[in-house]
Amino acid sequence: MLDLTKIARQMQGLSEHLAAETVASRQRLEIAQNLMVEATVRQKELVEIQEKWRDRLIFSVPTPVEPLNSCIDIPVPPKVHTVIATDGSQISPSHHEIAYCYLINIGRVVFHYGQGRYPLLDSLPEVFYRPEDLYVSRQWGIRVEEWMGYRRTVSEAIALAELVTSWVQSQTSPPNPLSVNGEGGQEKVPTLALVDGSLIYWFLEGLPGDACDRILPPILEAWEQIRLAEVPLIGYISASRSTESLNLLRLQACPHSTPNCVVNCGDADEKKPPCQVFDALRDPPFWLSILKPGQRTPLWKSTMRILNLYGETQTIYFCYVHVGSEIARVEFPAWVAENSTLLDRALSLMLGQIQKGYGYPISLSEAHNHAVVKGEDRARFFAFLEQQMIKAGLKNVGISYKETRKRGSIA
Repeated sequence: MLDLTKIARQMQGLSEHLAAETVASRQRLEIAQNLMVEATVRQKELVEIQEKWRDRLIFSVPTPVEPLNSCIDIPVPPKVHTVIATDGSQISPSHHEIAYCYLINIGRVVFHYGQGRYPLLDSLPEVFYRPEDLYVSRQWGIRVEEWMGYRRTVSEAIALAELVTSWVQSQTSPPNPLSVNGEGGQEKVPTLALVDGSLIYWFLEGLPGDACDRILPPILEAWEQIRLAEVPLIGYISASRSTESLNLLRLQACPHSTPNCVVNCGDADEKKPPCQVFDALRDPPFWLSILKPGQRTPLWKSTMRILNLYGETQTIYFCYVHVGSEIARVEFPAWVAENSTLLDRALSLMLGQIQKGYGYPISLSEAHNHAVVKGEDRARFFAFLEQQMIKAGLKNVGISYKETRKRGSIA
């Protein structure tokens, strides 16, 4: 039985802690706001400092490509447009099941607005059972479950590129009567390719080169197909905990004559560098105090080290958008960021998806719902697998004794 008296005392302590944290958060926000005002005046100088001392910094500082005090309104989406999204889920392998294998399920969504077309809502499953699929990662010390997650990222990108390419090709023959311009020629329907999560695959930094070569090149090739189709690509990040844009303010707060972190702040006994005067403040709450709903921050070019492998045309830019319900981080490749037409189209269609989804892109929600593998789906998968193995003439097919006892009960 719960001791409500003790719980009440603990809740009182929690309330006092939250009140103190609220005051501290407000103070950190005010410090960051003042530093932003100062940094806006010195923006060009700070960018030059960042470029000169980048290799000596112990934190990543992105490059702002627009004025820091920019609060840019996002255009209204056109009535006629298409949104394509993918998301993935999986069934992890288990030695106690019928067979040691895993499944990756990619949810696919294509929504057509103002065109009289049926949407696409389905999933694309793939079973991995060959030794080269199951055990290839062992040579790099990577667990199968971890490798499965990396493979899922590849499958999501490939599926997205296939959908985009198929849709763009379908617009050339036969012509769409709703997409005709004033000169009588056919005009492509504005389209957006959307994925859930970051386009900066930081997890690749810890992988051996051979392992990375099996993950990143197929993704970049899929992005190249999307680029050739002239469809903007966006990675949508909800509830971001990034501090990347605020790192520029750490240069402004640096008390040293030169921001050489290796020399000035390399003392292991020092708890934190002196530039962390607003430590624990994240990007979203900072920009929440500046942006209005429907506005975005200036564009930033990320300088994460892993992006050196992406190539110049595929390096990642980002901005923050006030979508009404939250401050979302939005990422896109350079070929989108450097094309104002594609960028405006992408952000307007994304914001439209958020409005239709009541705070979260509806296409991503549906892609997730079609990808997710529930408990009963997992059971049906292994039951179907058992039937097929028996049908193929295999004997002694069954789960382990441990799994049998776990599924039973004496109660």
